[in-house]
Amino acid sequence: MNDLNIPATQSTPAIETDASRGVLVLRGDSYPENSFELFGPVIQWVDDYLAASQSPLALSLELQYLNTSSVKAVMDIFDLLEAAHAQDRPVSVTWYYDARNERVGELAEEFKEDCSFPFDVVSR
Repeated sequence: MNDLNIPATQSTPAIETDASRGVLVLRGDSYPENSFELFGPVIQWVDDYLAASQSPLALSLELQYLNTSSVKAVMDIFDLLEAAHAQDRPVSVTWYYDARNERVGELAEEFKEDCSFPFDVVSR
């Protein structure tokens, strides 16, 4: 399975995957011109990982700003995790946010309410 290593830009987050450790990390701001172009490979990687492995998958988010299309893409990833969790797959999310940015913390808490898998919201 090929891992992703997409460097951050001014408007897109760094995206790193490690299939051997079962880790997906998104870090930075996310307001791309074309969110499908950015997140399509990420959603595909998650889908492929969950199909190919019974190992845990941990998603670590350090997103400081998300536009509407990025929120939709994150929701799509959470939907895949939710489906895996429903099949007793070990999945989890940890969303780190800057304590000075309450809006992101509130957004993370809203996502958490809709998820039944382990989901931690951590201020820094």
